Amino acid sequence: MSTSHKILLVKLSSLGDVLHNLPIVWDLRAHLPDAQIDWVVEEAYVHLLTPLLSQNSFRGIDHIIPFGLRRWKKSLFKMSTWKEFFAFRKTLQSTAYDVLIETQGLLKSAIVCSLAKKNVDAVVTGLANATEFSGYEPLARLFYSQSAQVPTQCHAVDRSRWVMCSALDWPLLNRSNAPQFYPKEFIESISQTTVQGLHTPYVLCFHSTAREAKRWSNSHWISFGKELSTRGYQVVFPWGSAAEKAVSESLAAQIPDAFVPPAFSIEDAFSVIAGANLTIGVDTGLTHLAAVLDKPTVEIYCDSPRWKTEGYWSDRIANVGDIQNPPSVQEVLDASLKLLKKA
Repeated sequence: MSTSHKILLVKLSSLGDVLHNLPIVWDLRAHLPDAQIDWVVEEAYVHLLTPLLSQNSFRGIDHIIPFGLRRWKKSLFKMSTWKEFFAFRKTLQSTAYDVLIETQGLLKSAIVCSLAKKNVDAVVTGLANATEFSGYEPLARLFYSQSAQVPTQCHAVDRSRWVMCSALDWPLLNRSNAPQFYPKEFIESISQTTVQGLHTPYVLCFHSTAREAKRWSNSHWISFGKELSTRGYQVVFPWGSAAEKAVSESLAAQIPDAFVPPAFSIEDAFSVIAGANLTIGVDTGLTHLAAVLDKPTVEIYCDSPRWKTEGYWSDRIANVGDIQNPPSVQEVLDASLKLLKKA
């Protein structure tokens, strides 16, 4: 294949899924340095991709194509919604793609592939089968020219790599090819946050997640927070909704010097995480952001399988617990103190 081919990546959401798809950008770039690589993503997650936009110091993503489906669905009968959709389709059809790689396995993602302009012999590759504990819609296969069979138990990073390798007829990449997420110079350039009320040293605790069963118990967070507080760390409980804020405030009220920060965006999260001595969180997107930034991170698994998203690429990440086997306070504390000692 010519290195100048045009490639479209389709991974729309959500936060953690987009993060775990990042390594294929660098895998593609390593083999096809002159290819055009574009990415369609839900508009809420564009900030996750902007650090990968091609610059003088490196070549990453050439174009990010924002997709507003989540917002459009709330106002389907407004003319402005359809104007935005047709503008999106026009952008999607401004380039004729040679390879389209759809790693989500959902009908909406497959339809995006169908809307894209393609060369006559274009390859459209997506998932041939579901993986355990992940969403999958079999009808999506109707929109592919080829489907990639993946193991039913497959880490999110590895799954994207399986589909990419199938699309390009490459040998499978294994874990000896350590995944890259963000450029080193970007990580080193992240400025630390100046959120009022936050002071160093602090530990971020992401207690919230979309599914209640994946949460670590409030009593565990309180016991754990008290232990860190006695060691001089400010324990910080971020939140993303009114309900989550109420939980954060309840936890913080029972831990000396604990802090509930103002709401912050995904863009702000980079700085908040960069300034933390440690991030601890359940299986949720912001915890995974800390892990892919290679910051000291403890990932807590309570009701999701560890093999699916655990941070396996760095000794600065500790993974504790597993599906239906939440870790004890002592397990999380031991993992945390070990990482804090390394820092």
